[in-house]
Formats: sequence, C-alpha cells, structure tokens
Amino acid sequence: MNNNVKAVSVAAAVVFMVLAAVGCSSNGGNSSKQGEGGGSKESAKKPVISQSIYDRGSVPPEEGTIEKNRWTDWINENGPATVKFTAIPRWESAAKFNTLFASGSAPDLIFEYDTNYRNQLYNQKQLLPLDDLIANNSTEYKELLEQNPVLRKIGTKPDGKLYEFGRINGLATNHVLYVRADWLKKLNLDVPKTTDDLYKVIKAFTEQDPDGNGKKDTFGYSLSFVTGMITDSMFQNVTWVVENGNLIHDWDRLKAATVFKKKLYDDGLIDKDYLADKNGEKAKQDFINGKLGFYGANGGGGLPLLEALRKNDSNSQMIPIELPESQFGQFSPVIGNPVQMTAVINASAKDPVAVMKHIDFLVSEITQKTLRNGTEGTYWRNVANECPEVIVDKDRQTKELGYLGDFAMLNSSTTFGKCATYASTLDPSKPLEKEYLDIIDMAKKAYLDPARPIAEITHGEHMPGLPQDLGLIVTNANKTISDTINKAIVSGASYTSEQAIADAKSTWEKSGGKQVDDWYAKWYAENKGKAFLKEDMYKMPIIQ
Repeated sequence: MNNNVKAVSVAAAVVFMVLAAVGCSSNGGNSSKQGEGGGSKESAKKPVISQSIYDRGSVPPEEGTIEKNRWTDWINENGPATVKFTAIPRWESAAKFNTLFASGSAPDLIFEYDTNYRNQLYNQKQLLPLDDLIANNSTEYKELLEQNPVLRKIGTKPDGKLYEFGRINGLATNHVLYVRADWLKKLNLDVPKTTDDLYKVIKAFTEQDPDGNGKKDTFGYSLSFVTGMITDSMFQNVTWVVENGNLIHDWDRLKAATVFKKKLYDDGLIDKDYLADKNGEKAKQDFINGKLGFYGANGGGGLPLLEALRKNDSNSQMIPIELPESQFGQFSPVIGNPVQMTAVINASAKDPVAVMKHIDFLVSEITQKTLRNGTEGTYWRNVANECPEVIVDKDRQTKELGYLGDFAMLNSSTTFGKCATYASTLDPSKPLEKEYLDIIDMAKKAYLDPARPIAEITHGEHMPGLPQDLGLIVTNANKTISDTINKAIVSGASYTSEQAIADAKSTWEKSGGKQVDDWYAKWYAENKGKAFLKEDMYKMPIIQ
C-alpha cells in the first residue's frame, strides 16, 4: 500500500472515525460542478424533498454551510430529487426536531442516531410505515433488506410495520482500556486478571514511583468518563441483567462497583477531582504525560494517543487488556453497534416516493463511495486489487471531505470489505503505525470474543423504547441515584456504600421504578426470541 493510500486514510479517519478508504470503483460520478449546485435544468425538473443534516459547526467558511456546500450540490446534481437540507444542531437535535414538528415544517427525511427519539416519533405517530413504499418503489434499499434481513428485524416497531432505514457497520471495538505496559514491566507486575489484581496494580502504580522520578506524582487509575463506564462493565453494573432467564433490576452489581470505586478513592489511588473531569480530557492528558497508569479511551483512542504518549516518553508502551474478571463474570466494554438504524420518513412527507428514490440513491454503491472519499478522479483513483489511491494533499482532504460523515449515515461498512477498516489505512512499514496495528489486533482479540460478551443485554441503541411516562421516571430517578452513588464514593466513612444503595433503592421505588422494571421484564419475556440481543451482535462480521 503506497503513501497516497495512507493519506486518504488520514482524512477518512477524521470523517468516519474508524472507517476509512473504500474498495474498487468504476464511475466516480465526478461530474459535479462544485460550488454551483442544484441549479441545472435537469435538477429543476426533479421533485423537491427535504432532508435533515446534523450541523457540527465543522464546515470551513470557504466550503459554504452544512445546508449548501459542494456535497449538497453533488447530491442535487446527481440524485433523483432536489433536496432542501435543514441543519439540525448535533447535540440539540431533539429540541430542534420538536420545534420543526410543532410548526409543521419537519423535513421529509429525518436522520437521527438517537433510538429513543425515533421511538418517541413512532409513539406520536409522526413516522411513515415503509413496507409498501419499499415493496412498490425501491430497488437499492429493497435489495439491501433482502440481503440483510436483520435490518427489517431491527427497524420494525411493535405494530409489526417497518419504520426505519439502517446500515450494516459490522462488529468493531469501541471502548478500550489501556495500561502502561512499561510500568507493569518496571514494577514486575502482571496484567491484572481479576478486579482484586487490578486494585493491587493500581496501588503499585500510585505508590511505587513507576515513572522513576523519585516523586509520588502518579495515579494508578481514573474514574472519569469512559474509564468509569469501563469499570461498571467489569462488574456488569448495567441496571437490568438476565438471571434464570428473566430480566431483573439488579442492585448487587451496583453495590460491588460502588465499593470498588470508593476503595480507590478512600485509599488515594485516583484523582480526588475526577467528578469535575466530565469528558475525561484531564485523565487523557495525565495518561499522555505519564501521570496515569490506566486510561479508558472512546473509539480506541486512535494512533494520535500513541503518538502523543511516545512523544512525551520514548520508552512508554501502552497495550489494551481484557477487562479483569469480577465476582459476576468477565465482560467486555461497550463495542460498536454492528447494525445501526439512522433514518425515518416524516408521516407528513408530501412525496414519499421521491424520498424513497433519494434513499435508493444514497445507498447505491457509487454514492456511498463518493460520500466516503469524494469523487473519483478528483480526490482518488482506482488501483487494481487495492484500496483507492488519493490524488490530493492532506490539507485539501481535511477541508473538503472533513464534514462528509453526516451525509453518509446510510453507508454500510460491509459494502467495502477490507477497505472500510481503519487498520487498512495504516502503513506497517512505519514503526508507530505497525505498533498501532498490533494494538488494534490485541483489542479485537480482547473485546470481540463472545466468551467475554458486553455486560448489557444488547447495544444501547437496540434497547426497547419505554413509554413516555416510564421514560420520565428513569430520567428523574437516575439523576438522584447517580448523585447518591457519587456522594458515597467521595464521602469517606460518613456515607457508606451500603447506605447509598439503600437510599438509591428508596429513590427508585418512590419514583415508581417498579413500573419500569415490570415493563422491561414483560418486554424481555415476550421478545427475547426475536429481539436483536448481544448474541445476535456477535454473529455479525468483524469490520475493523
């Protein structure tokens, strides 16, 4: 693989996180008159539809806006419809959609990652059933459904009708727990196999000067953000678990996780201010700067994490490890969603057939390629038996392709085989990239084995949507319970874990939590044979 391929991969990594270059190509569809967009005579004859697009504030000013740029122009010039794009603030999408629905101006085609919000729209009868529309008017998506029945299984709602469009991501890691392997070696410690082992290693990292500077200035562990979530996975502290074939609300796992966290805090083995590190950035910097022994990264952390660590300490080594086993078993941290539903049609759409044709255009292979790497001939060229070879520099890639990801919410990684993997973007002839390739392989081995499954019954996006009144109970009670647990961790002997669990149970019961527990138990009893659960996730192909 040549250097140009690596260059396209860097930009693709920015756009798609762990997705990168695509496979072979034929027609690049590069007839776009960039910057003119949608103004041709052909486009004027097309039906007009509307579509949402997340706005992350990532479009460079010279590229226009998220609603009008070279890629909205390309879609309008090459697709079957003239699309009016509506910007949706990424982190305030529900509020924006609610406003648009209330005013009768919600887009015909809605892209939204939040399963709960899509379920809310379904419960409000705001969504169009898709079965007949696909059967009578679709070609590309109909074929995708036939090849991947799981898309119909997941996109079908309780009334038995299909409402959601989706994509096949394949199985991939997400959260990763790293440890300073050079610290383990220096202190003659093994990779911890159990949570008791983990405590001993954390204590040694904090108290035995692993960086050798003669100062007690290191912490073994952190409980902020992803590392805290990973710790919960060790104890299967995920609220509802399956026991004896039934889904129950478990409190023992919450207590065990709380006791472990509180002991780390009480013994001075973690940063006392971890609660203020909401996004885990301080922990990340501490890890990079050689002041932290374990770090839980989101999305694997990527090559930049390794580069930064090595830049600060040329002898440093980081490796991903299997999560230590607790008294409840051995689990893996959160992994990527292998099948993800991303789009729905507004029940008030004036021309659903035109929207369906637009969907077919988006899921066609040539559109998926373009919305992944740009147009063939302009940004990349085909190389026999290889992934695409980029023909523009990195800066241009970043500027012109760096905001494409949300246009590709129907791209399926499985379409592109090995060229969809982040690993395929790395050059093994470069030592650091070779080292990171080994890290990717270690993480896959550690976390994608069904013998060590995720702690939850399924990926969070596939949990059933609660009725609105029960959802409100969860929202209100969880905030109080979370505050109660955090108080116990940081309050020393004045507020014990036992008292915190008792108070948390009381909060749950007084909030009406039993209704939620009963609802989940009933749903599981009736759907465990047909829902998309973690056993189904591990049957999907590994794409990473």
